[in-house]
Amino acid sequence: MHILNDNQQVPIYSLEPDDVIANKHFRVYNYEGSLPNQSDLLMPHRKDYYLIVFIRRAGSRQWIDMAPYIIEDNTIYFTGPNQVIVKEGFEQLWSTGIAFTKEFLSFQENASLSKLPMIQNPQNGHELLLTDADINFVEDILAKINGEYQRPSEWQQRMLAAYLSVLLTYLSRLYTEQFKDSEISIDKLLLKSFQAKINECYRELHEVGDYASLLNISAGHLSETVKIQSGKPAIKHIHERLVLEARRLLFHTHNSLKEIAYDLGFSDASYFNRFFKRETGATPVEYRTNIRKMYR
Repeated sequence: MHILNDNQQVPIYSLEPDDVIANKHFRVYNYEGSLPNQSDLLMPHRKDYYLIVFIRRAGSRQWIDMAPYIIEDNTIYFTGPNQVIVKEGFEQLWSTGIAFTKEFLSFQENASLSKLPMIQNPQNGHELLLTDADINFVEDILAKINGEYQRPSEWQQRMLAAYLSVLLTYLSRLYTEQFKDSEISIDKLLLKSFQAKINECYRELHEVGDYASLLNISAGHLSETVKIQSGKPAIKHIHERLVLEARRLLFHTHNSLKEIAYDLGFSDASYFNRFFKRETGATPVEYRTNIRKMYR
């Protein structure tokens, strides 16, 4: 198992061409029951390209700019360049992903695509729910893209661009429908500020009141607003971020439980052990043992 140093910066991944068309600006990914790459799991990273993924079946969770998303079946997830992504779960995945760079969008025949809502993402959304009709349409376009992707020819790039244009246009219509009533309200901005502060201070600050002080509001107002905007208590956001980092350290380092507990701001290892068991259903040792077994 490759163990990573805990003192590294968030890496930025570029789009790597495969052996099919060797294109550094466009790529198709297909997963049929695959596990996530070990080096990606629980490691914050950025991509310098756009990624649109149709999830057929999964059961895990990922974080985008430190906001958690439970991965649902038959749903579209999408990210843009330089957003921080963390893959938290290690369940099998059935999906098709389309990756493309800013340069791909700047090509003359694709220039108008950069103005679509799915690319601009003014509401900072990352999830599109699909009806049965939407699923059929998306599956059909993805099948056409996959077919063309496997058929190198002088027309391949134009055909891929044409199919991608149809897909992005269709998904942009869904985007505007699903986010049409969304406004960047003061309360939503407060939630984002709260999440950003957690990401900065989760090692030192574990109480809602601490973050309320940083945001210059009362703990009651913060708790009420966060619960309304996210559907879960403010303290749960803090605990989820602590658990995410604990899982990362348990998987990617050889640090002892005492070292991990201290790093995360816990007074002693036994308290950290109880906290982790309460939040995940497994002790830190059980989690470390089980996840490493899967990647031997």
